[in-house]
Amino acid sequence: MGDESAGQRVIAERAEEAKAPAGAGGPPRPLFVTGLVGALWCVGIGLAVLVTVTLIGWIAAPRTALGPGLPGVFRTAVNFWLVSHHAGFSAGHGRVGLLPLGVMILPGALLYRSGGWMIRAAGVPGKARIGVVHVALALAAPYALLAGLLALAATSPVVKPSAWQALIACFLVGLIAGGLGAARALVASRGRRVRSGLGALLKLLPDRPRSLVIGVAGSLAVLLGSGALLVAGSLALHMSEANRLYEMLAPGIVGGVLLLVIELAFLPNAIIWGMSYAIGPGFSVGAGTSVSPTGVFLDVVPTFPMLAALPEPGPAPVVSLVALGAPFVAGAVGGVLTIRAMPSPVYEAAPMWGFVSGALTGAAAALLAALSGGPLGDGRMATMGPSAWQVGLLAALEVGISAAIAAWIANWAFLRRPAKPKAKRKREAAVETPPVPAPPVEPRKKVSPYVPDALEFEEAEPVLAPRKPRRARVEEPLPELPAEPEPEPEPEPEIEARAEPEAEPAPVPPPREDPERTENRGGAIYVLREEPPKD
Repeated sequence: MGDESAGQRVIAERAEEAKAPAGAGGPPRPLFVTGLVGALWCVGIGLAVLVTVTLIGWIAAPRTALGPGLPGVFRTAVNFWLVSHHAGFSAGHGRVGLLPLGVMILPGALLYRSGGWMIRAAGVPGKARIGVVHVALALAAPYALLAGLLALAATSPVVKPSAWQALIACFLVGLIAGGLGAARALVASRGRRVRSGLGALLKLLPDRPRSLVIGVAGSLAVLLGSGALLVAGSLALHMSEANRLYEMLAPGIVGGVLLLVIELAFLPNAIIWGMSYAIGPGFSVGAGTSVSPTGVFLDVVPTFPMLAALPEPGPAPVVSLVALGAPFVAGAVGGVLTIRAMPSPVYEAAPMWGFVSGALTGAAAALLAALSGGPLGDGRMATMGPSAWQVGLLAALEVGISAAIAAWIANWAFLRRPAKPKAKRKREAAVETPPVPAPPVEPRKKVSPYVPDALEFEEAEPVLAPRKPRRARVEEPLPELPAEPEPEPEPEPEIEARAEPEAEPAPVPPPREDPERTENRGGAIYVLREEPPKD
């Protein structure tokens, strides 16, 4: 008995270990504890990286530029960390809201990994989709709280970070990046291979929302691609002006590396500005300026090598007007992708789904435009970047209308496509295997030409099926034999006639209760009637 109980305990412990999440050494931790640990891990690594970069700049540049002493360096690193989440701050010359979007890669990558680690360490509570939301909230809430405390600690008379912006921005970044990481880890734990968090999120979404997300992603990819082409082409044409601005700054070796890092950090902002130019409203580089397809109106711009890509004042370059077709191409791509991702044909609702995809693309473009711009102090530089509402409205109309038309055409072509034959679909789905030959059946030997074949019985009929009338068996006539000579009759011996007693008459049977009966003879029905014998 003792051995059996010990074996059962071992089996139960192994079953509990198998149920535990991968990578956990024991029972899963509470979700809020895991979220706090993940938030501390992300904040610590992010600050360590930025403090190292700030120290390098503090050593290479004049030491008063990044704050007096090591406490000033730490406050500057904290401000850089808050800026990487797109949280603005106030300085002596006004509020600064034009922040680089490229630096969001560092905290986004850390939060992405932390969300995946939380799935493995704490498990997924409840259903899969709700569990991902719980993990993202458990990570984003303490992360935002820590960011607010750091914003208060880094406040100085020169630079004052915005605590409420730090709370909101860090919460949204933690929610999105942590949720994507949790979704990817969850889908990967089920044995399904995914390459990105967005792909994993698409697998967890319902069918209709998934098709809209795919359509919006395709439209945004086309719009951002057109903006990147505009920026790259303009920089290639104005490379000499960029070199002149770089020589004017004379940053040196270390300063040149830091300047290159800053330019790469502002590259996503430039791509979004190029997308706004392709949509139509364009962008501004200061109050009273405009860079759009209708014309270029500029004033004095900051000395920054990337701004050398701005076109010359006057009419817009003719080549750049080709980019105005990008929103319509984006709408066509988004409409087709939306319909192709639908679980079933939508018939008359196809244009509506296409327009909804375009409207959501416009909302996403407005959000990107708002994030890419912002004030750069007071006065003339208080207006930098594109107008969010103008970009969103024009993108929704241009992309939405073209997406509705493309969705209608794609759905019409899908409905007119001939369906594959059923046999062909089965042949494509099944794995072709060589047929197994059936064993040969030996023919039954006939015993004699005069003996009929053996009877073969059919399968028994179901018990509840109506019984079939029994057919009259028609016996086949035997083959005629050759005539043999009849033997001559032998003479019968003569027998003396004896007087036999007269036979008594046979008794007459009583009359039948049913004097009539029927018989089936060769398909004809005969009625037989018995009559009593006549006296």
